[in-house]
Amino acid sequence: MFMSEERVKLIGLEVLSDDWYVLHKGTYDYLRRDGTWQRQTREAYDRGNGAAILLYSRAKKTVILTRQFRFPTFINGNRGGMLIEVCAGLLDEDEPADCIRREVEEETGYRVREVHKVFEAFMSPGSVTERLFFFIGEYEARDQISGGGGDDKEGEDIEVLELPFQEALAMLDKGAICDAKTIMLLQYAQLRRLLD
Repeated sequence: MFMSEERVKLIGLEVLSDDWYVLHKGTYDYLRRDGTWQRQTREAYDRGNGAAILLYSRAKKTVILTRQFRFPTFINGNRGGMLIEVCAGLLDEDEPADCIRREVEEETGYRVREVHKVFEAFMSPGSVTERLFFFIGEYEARDQISGGGGDDKEGEDIEVLELPFQEALAMLDKGAICDAKTIMLLQYAQLRRLLD
């Protein structure tokens, strides 16, 4: 197998759309494993990097999730377009931990004291540039400072759900929770026995 330090030579990068986020079309030469160069084109959607958090209460054996309308899921067969998710948001040039604290307060109404990064992942590397930073954070009833619900100016209308952890896991099995970041964090909590 042939390997090289430089396997990609960017030929051009064109902006196809710059409305909500940025859609690029890239043309590049790619050095294949057999040693030949091949010209390829791909499109990549750049929406920025983000952070997500599973809020959990060890004392109550519960988790905080959200429910909101997601247009892309609506046009891809999710009847009604509502999705149950962990709290998440775009970094907007903040550090991931600062971003997720801001998003938790805005979306859920909780002000968490400590957040712990557990991993990071590219969520859809075949077409989207986003790197997502995953966190966990423990909450208590006294941490709730508002009803949450999101930012009206951004069109957010977020319902806050406090669910028993075992019920959330059962919702995975039934397909009621089908958001990737939420599945990943719930499974992380189960594997690490965070709520035992």
